[in-house]
Amino acid sequence: MNTTEILKEKLKEIHHILKENYADKEHLGVLSGISGISLFQFYYARFVEDEQIADIGVAVISETIQRMNDGYSFPTFCTGIAGAGWVLELLNEEEFIDIDNDELLSDLDNYLLESMESDIKNEYFDFLHGAIGYGYYFLKRYQNTASEPLRHQYKEYLFQLIKALRKSSHTNERGVFWKYELHKKDNLHGTNLSLSHGMASVINFLSRLYQYQDFQEYVKDLLIGAVDFIISYKYPGESQSSFFPSWVYPEMEKYTNSRLAWCYGDLGMGISLWKAGKALDNGEYKELAIQTLKNSTKRRDVEEARINDTGLCHGVFGIITMFNYMYKETKELIFKETADFWMEEALKMDTYKDGYAGYKQWRGDQEEWKNEANLLEGIAGIGLSMISYLAPSENQWNQCLMIN
Repeated sequence: MNTTEILKEKLKEIHHILKENYADKEHLGVLSGISGISLFQFYYARFVEDEQIADIGVAVISETIQRMNDGYSFPTFCTGIAGAGWVLELLNEEEFIDIDNDELLSDLDNYLLESMESDIKNEYFDFLHGAIGYGYYFLKRYQNTASEPLRHQYKEYLFQLIKALRKSSHTNERGVFWKYELHKKDNLHGTNLSLSHGMASVINFLSRLYQYQDFQEYVKDLLIGAVDFIISYKYPGESQSSFFPSWVYPEMEKYTNSRLAWCYGDLGMGISLWKAGKALDNGEYKELAIQTLKNSTKRRDVEEARINDTGLCHGVFGIITMFNYMYKETKELIFKETADFWMEEALKMDTYKDGYAGYKQWRGDQEEWKNEANLLEGIAGIGLSMISYLAPSENQWNQCLMIN
């Protein structure tokens, strides 16, 4: 079989596994819960033009709503209610479902605002688990609500986050930055540059806000200052495997190469610089983004790139998704060729007879391989990446990773 046929067979297998196993997931969030699994079923139904598969997506999202009604209360974007609400918004945008989210979701606003405020108080500006994640949800509601009073409310919520980012920011000769706990055990503090937890996600988020006139004058200086800070840490020359470190701290003695992945490293940095360049119409930012990502196309050794598994977060399908997106954006053939290379590598990694579609997730904290269904690290995300590879127009879903 050729690659297309192999991927189509994999998608069938993933569909059936998720159909049987989605209810086992405890949480609801887009990245680590069952709502993200619904995204796979809806996009797969569109891909194969089968409404019966879409019915499974409806069943998954109905289960999500029922659990919220029954008192499920974990709030975050990655794992909880904010992420599930974001999924309901995207499904409406894509016309997979027709739900009045203003009625369904607005009752959750105060709780999610309180959760965001709690993280703001602790200066916890994390995309997956903290304040930026709630802001990302409120931005989606701001974009989509049919109610002007609610739109004004979400604007105020977003202003609250912008003001908190400004208040918590630090400025030096390099630019604007935020302080993060980098390693709890070693009590190491500095600045996290990553897309998953650090400054790349702040830049990405501010770039999305900047597209709306309501926010432009309030975020422009923060956005430019944050981009300048990250650029100041670009490694001199181009002899390094990566252009940027994963994080920086005052006592750091030397640069080390970051991994090739969605979560940490140059791919997330490049995507976020690209977003900032487009938002600000800044050619220098866009050019550096392309240089950074083109340099990443040279990294084709699994061990050097520190790749252990295939999931979107830190595995091969995250790499494929990001290069696929940049090919769509730029039409630079090197990005398509690199996505093709990593797809061939991914198809060599389906080696687990007891794995989901042959794949397992590596859990470094537990030093073991596990079956995983979710979007961020499991086969729901792997399947969505396959769909986007085969049908490049089918990639609005990857907004949940701050890519599209």
